[in-house]
Amino acid sequence: MKDQLGLYYYPNPAEKRVRMYVRKRYGQVEFRLWNSEAPQIWEGHDWVPYEAIVAAAEEYKKRKAGVDPLEMYDIRVAERLLADAGGEPA
Repeated sequence: MKDQLGLYYYPNPAEKRVRMYVRKRYGQVEFRLWNSEAPQIWEGHDWVPYEAIVAAAEEYKKRKAGVDPLEMYDIRVAERLLADAGGEPA
């Protein structure tokens, strides 16, 4: 899907208040979270490259606490959105 902020998907399809925006920059897929009930998330956090998400997932595996970042930041969905929008897959 696309709106004025860019391409996005719903990380949890049942929760339409939260969107995950995706873009490809300098050959890397980047993500940015938006939440209609917490606009400060968008304003306070920049785009995150997928490499940083993978690193965070490694820390999650070590600590086994919180939510696995790879569940929310889905590279397969992002690549499909980018390809469908006319861009090359990551």
